[in-house]
Amino acid sequence: MVPYSPPVDDMRFVLEQVLGRGQLTEVPGFSETTPDMLEAILGEAAKLASNVLAPLNHVGDRQHARWSEGGVVTMPQGFKEAYAQYRDGGWNALPFDPEHGGQGLPWAVAFAVQEMWHASNMSFGLCPTLNQGAVELLQEYGSPSQKTLFLENLISGHWTGTMNLTEPQAGSDLSTVRCVAQPAPDLGENTYRLKGQKIYITYGEHDLAENVIHMVLARTPGAPEGTKGISLFIVPKFMVKDDGSLGERNDVVCTSIEKKLGIAASPTCTMMYGDNSDGAVGYLVGEECQGLKLMFVMMNNARLSVGLEGVGIAARALDQAVAFAKDRVQSKHLAKPKEGPVRIIEHADVRRMLLRMKSLTEAARALTYQAGMYLDLSKLHPDATEAANAKAMVDLLTPVVKAWGTDVGCDVTSLGIQVHGGMGYVEETGAAQHFRDARIAPIYEGTNGIQANDLAFRKVLRDQGQAASAFLEQVRSVAEALEASDEPQLKAMKPRLSDGCDALEEATRWIVDTGASEPNRVAASAYPYLSAFGYLAGGWMLCRSALALSENAAAPSAEFRDAKLATARFYADHFLPQVRAHLPAVTAGHAVVDEAPESIF
Repeated sequence: MVPYSPPVDDMRFVLEQVLGRGQLTEVPGFSETTPDMLEAILGEAAKLASNVLAPLNHVGDRQHARWSEGGVVTMPQGFKEAYAQYRDGGWNALPFDPEHGGQGLPWAVAFAVQEMWHASNMSFGLCPTLNQGAVELLQEYGSPSQKTLFLENLISGHWTGTMNLTEPQAGSDLSTVRCVAQPAPDLGENTYRLKGQKIYITYGEHDLAENVIHMVLARTPGAPEGTKGISLFIVPKFMVKDDGSLGERNDVVCTSIEKKLGIAASPTCTMMYGDNSDGAVGYLVGEECQGLKLMFVMMNNARLSVGLEGVGIAARALDQAVAFAKDRVQSKHLAKPKEGPVRIIEHADVRRMLLRMKSLTEAARALTYQAGMYLDLSKLHPDATEAANAKAMVDLLTPVVKAWGTDVGCDVTSLGIQVHGGMGYVEETGAAQHFRDARIAPIYEGTNGIQANDLAFRKVLRDQGQAASAFLEQVRSVAEALEASDEPQLKAMKPRLSDGCDALEEATRWIVDTGASEPNRVAASAYPYLSAFGYLAGGWMLCRSALALSENAAAPSAEFRDAKLATARFYADHFLPQVRAHLPAVTAGHAVVDEAPESIF
């Protein structure tokens, strides 16, 4: 197995020079995110990721999480000790409210750290990802007593959180949720007893933490049918006493875990609530029938993090493919037929694949961190207008980060196998595990088709394209800066970026003009629209990276500068034309989807 080397230089470059760390230091509470602090945080996270988590990645893939009678789930060898190091190092608390034990650092910084967890060991990284959604929910909507009882231990990582949405008949369509919650006034105000089954619950049971706090969707008596009748409840594995200590076991049982294509060390649980009693004790969050609204607080947080999973696993596959290509000797160089075999990195097609992997990964990384910065500014910017603008941008980019980022993860990990050749298809190299692990991410937290519909209908049509237009204005300003540059490489990227911007503007106009009268056509065109949006957004970020190097010579090294410029130029030549290439699929490709009879399948 190739050791994991986190790309700390690129992470710091994106955060400090591309995004402009200065914007974050202007926000109250973020003044401590200095270059020295950032270097220390990323450096220490890299040690944990490369020295502790990465060596367990293959172990977890071979051993799997194990279920035993009584609903006990045991994690693979070394995971419990690794989680203790993660928890005791304060890593779980990075972006959360200091009032409840968090460190109050920017989400943009936390995203860089989380990328390392997913890259080094995606099965491990899923646990804190689910936990942060529960924390975000309680910070925003929890009652004072709920915050007091649950937040400190969730933020510290002594307890972990889950999302319990899915049921056998209710996957993407939550309107059919059947889990029921009966009021239990004898147990206290806003207390209920829950009965039902939930499936595909990531880290629903495990032995890493003292308690598991489940966030469960259920219906109360007399609630309306459909999504309007869903409420959300806190259901702890162990009851929590008023003084914060743990009490008796709640009637929450893991009845099985799934055998999966990848992420084998992450327990995907079937959970039964109230099967052995009058019901599992749960506490209403917010008001009855607000569950869908509250669920989206968790879901939107998770969607950005799932996009980050795609970035992390892509980075790991790239790291391994480059190491292999520099070491593997095979075939003569076409320009040197009389000489002996060369390392495969010298072959043109292998270099093309590596550049494809590198440019997609770095573009998706920068875009995800950018969304993280918008998230920070939307929450804490002192100017209400600036905060609202940032909120519009993070809302717009969330489905793109999630869907395009996870598509990148699948593309790059697949190419990682290709670079290895036949050895990539053999499990011993580890390349195949990255591909298997990556494949769940386009399904997680709303499939990528759902993300495409979210982008087209809820983000573009809802405001008649205003947020998309604001985004395109930002892209055009970067194109103008490229044109004004004295560097020929940057000038050469300008036509590609401008043409992509024109194409996406045309596609957006078609979405706005068509959506109200013919929504099914927009639904059929939504995925190519999202793909075009992702390719343009990635190009926007890499062109900004090139400009940052042009305007500020403080690159980590001359080698880094050359690599970043070459990567941006490759992306401009190979991927920005894909924006216009998707335009016919957006504006005309719906026809065959609408008209083709079912009998052709």
